[in-house]
Amino acid sequence: MKWLTAVLILIIAFLQYRLWIGDGSLAHVTRLKTEIRKQREENARLVERNRLLAAEVDALKNGLDAVEERARTQMGMIKEGETFYMIVDKEKNQGKK
Repeated sequence: MKWLTAVLILIIAFLQYRLWIGDGSLAHVTRLKTEIRKQREENARLVERNRLLAAEVDALKNGLDAVEERARTQMGMIKEGETFYMIVDKEKNQGKK
């Protein structure tokens, strides 16, 4: 009977170790759930970014308005016959001295 008690105590100790410390423990499961939540948030952010990029690519492929806007804002281009006016703010220039 003593050996049966000892075996049962060892089994309980092993199971308690697995429950609190080993792989699949409560702490490990909680940590994995947190990582999954963070990864899902990151995936949602990336899906939205990809959707915006796909819309921008579609606009650039199908319409000249998007190409013209990009040429004007990023490259500083103007149409033929247009006059470019640059307005300089005196207050901003005085702060740079």
